[in-house]
Amino acid sequence: MMLDFPLWLRATHFLNLLFISLLVRSGLEILSAHPKLYWNDDCTPGSEWLRLTRKRLPEAPYRELWTSRDEEESFSSWIALPGRRNLGLGRHWHFLADAGWLLTGLLYVTMLAATPEWRRLIPTSWSILPGAWHVLWSYLSLHLVVTPGRYNPLEQLAYFSVVFLLSPLAIATGLAMSPAIAARAPWYIRLFGGRQAARSLHFLLLCAFLAFFVVHLAMVIAHGEISEMALIVLGDIRDVRGALGLIVGLGGLAGVIVIHIVATWSSLRYPRFVQHSTQALTDPLRRALFGSGRSVQQYAASEISAYFRVNGRPPADAAYAAMTREHFASFVLHVDGLVEHPLHVSLAELRRWPKQTQITKHCCIQGWSAVASWGGVSLGEIIRRCGPLSAARYAVFYALDDKSTSEPDSGGPGCYYGTIDMALASHAQTMLAYEMNGQPLPVAHGAPLRLRVESQLGFTMVKYVCRIEFVNDYREIGGGQGGWREDHQFYSQEAGI
Repeated sequence: MMLDFPLWLRATHFLNLLFISLLVRSGLEILSAHPKLYWNDDCTPGSEWLRLTRKRLPEAPYRELWTSRDEEESFSSWIALPGRRNLGLGRHWHFLADAGWLLTGLLYVTMLAATPEWRRLIPTSWSILPGAWHVLWSYLSLHLVVTPGRYNPLEQLAYFSVVFLLSPLAIATGLAMSPAIAARAPWYIRLFGGRQAARSLHFLLLCAFLAFFVVHLAMVIAHGEISEMALIVLGDIRDVRGALGLIVGLGGLAGVIVIHIVATWSSLRYPRFVQHSTQALTDPLRRALFGSGRSVQQYAASEISAYFRVNGRPPADAAYAAMTREHFASFVLHVDGLVEHPLHVSLAELRRWPKQTQITKHCCIQGWSAVASWGGVSLGEIIRRCGPLSAARYAVFYALDDKSTSEPDSGGPGCYYGTIDMALASHAQTMLAYEMNGQPLPVAHGAPLRLRVESQLGFTMVKYVCRIEFVNDYREIGGGQGGWREDHQFYSQEAGI
């Protein structure tokens, strides 16, 4: 009796290969932005257990001249999607492939439960363990094990583990890297030992999937690639002659390769098109899953990180330098747009407003994290005083930082800005910080004011804030994407994961 795979199983097998291969390549693009892995959430330099870069942070005091962008690597497009330091586009492809993989998995598990196929995959006796050991020893002794009509115990255990252990763990550790979930449910990331431990486990699970693929492919070849390929693409080899199964299977693999080539080429050639196309499919789902969580973080003072990385360099113009020399005595925050009462507030006056403090975990889009104490003014207090009109749907934060002078190689001109919707602006832990760890906010971290939105990735937390504008639509501002990173580096506004 031969194996007879139903059509739904063969289709999901192909889709699984497509989406996992996209996840692997886009995941490597994301990893290239901070190619280091840790077991501690402080990401202290030198504490990484894996470093996929030759770059090393210099010792103090020269370390202060570095930013986290200096730790980035440019992975080749042969392995990463799309490669060449395109973190924003890599994330778009990763989340698109995530959605496809999850839908494929849901279809597979549903059909598995609804048909007798589950009996072939799910062990029903502990005897599978000694049986799997016996089969493994046979393979190691270079003897093939053939069990017509069913999987042998080792195959069954391996397939079961991939479907019901590796895959759920990959999903769970991926969710643990979401700042929205970490902010709303800090206990969840503690299940994995912290956000960085979850990131490390996520990478190890990727390695496990790759190892399974290599062994699986080796077994297909060892058992006879023509007959094995016929089984998975045609379902049954009883009526198959010649190499038809191999031809159809290789055609399917060629299709996967073509998809990867098109995805890479289009991302590098038409990045804005890819940004908009992928966001149209994934952002509504991300918004539904991660857009409504409110931060309830409150870490202990003992958990504050000894080292807190910097992303981005400070403003390089003379006017900002003059303000720093006078400790921002002449600085004025402007609040305008669709408001009843425009505000023009000095830093000294802001310090006299009700003060809010919070100890929270900062999650950078590049992958690193750190804990710090922040002191400042709740954005809710600013909203109360300026009275946004009902037409105001977004708050736009403008920075003193002109990227054409501070980071001319970072992708585009103009001053940095970012946008959050009114729901995020109203969160209890959304604030303008003027203190960090009990001291005046350092220049490197955004003095005199920086935005804190604790359920979002760090790039949304605009530094060097000088103006807040309440608007109905942000599409006429800057490049129309809602932020400087979104305009020039193709990030998504949905920054909850």
